[in-house]
Amino acid sequence: MRQPFNTKRIMGELFNIYCDESCHLEHDPINVTAMVIGGILCPDTKKKEANDRIREIKMEHGIKADAEIKWNKVSPSMLPLYMDLINYFFDNSDLHFRAVVIPDKRELNHERFNQTHDDFYFKIYFRMLKTVLEPGKEYAIYIDIKDTRSQEKVAKLRNVLCNSNYDFNRNMIRRIQQIRSHEVELMGLADLLIGAMSYLHRGLKESKTKLALIERIRQRSGYTLLSNTLYRENKFNLFIWKSKYE
Repeated sequence: MRQPFNTKRIMGELFNIYCDESCHLEHDPINVTAMVIGGILCPDTKKKEANDRIREIKMEHGIKADAEIKWNKVSPSMLPLYMDLINYFFDNSDLHFRAVVIPDKRELNHERFNQTHDDFYFKIYFRMLKTVLEPGKEYAIYIDIKDTRSQEKVAKLRNVLCNSNYDFNRNMIRRIQQIRSHEVELMGLADLLIGAMSYLHRGLKESKTKLALIERIRQRSGYTLLSNTLYRENKFNLFIWKSKYE
């Protein structure tokens, strides 16, 4: 039987998880209902190869190697580039994606569960990560810098991971660190996949280009992207939250 995120791991091998989020605030400035937290997993020994290849793909399309990959930069002229990036993710057996989707934040009832939105945010972050983490492995978790509270989030996330109801050894989490998405190609790739899931679950249809990218993800993953994947799915793993869970 396959294990979750089985990547032919060696005991003690370090894995990097590049995490990002979409529409995670309790009250967004626009009418946004869906929230997505996710990340890409990559062996530390393979990160340079993956980052270098993503830069090569950009240059093959006439794009500067240091140009930032972001879902909100998707445009018709960039469709071939982003299609190739999605194909690269699915063709690379070293890369794995996991995300938790909250389809409608209006269903959240924090008072019922005696929690704040921040409490819920970290619960979802933990739910996303717990499927990825395995005993005997080590992990470096990288979080995109988004606001002035980023360092506070790093400290809180470490506390949540190391003091949860699960028996996590602090040695498992080697580091949790902020990085800027434009400095690490795999963080940009995570933004692309998370953005696609957010767009889909918000029910948006304005951009044919974005819909084409979502359809490619659907084809390559073999999933509808609207329901949970198999728990042990180790390439493109989705958990769709429902109000009964929290």
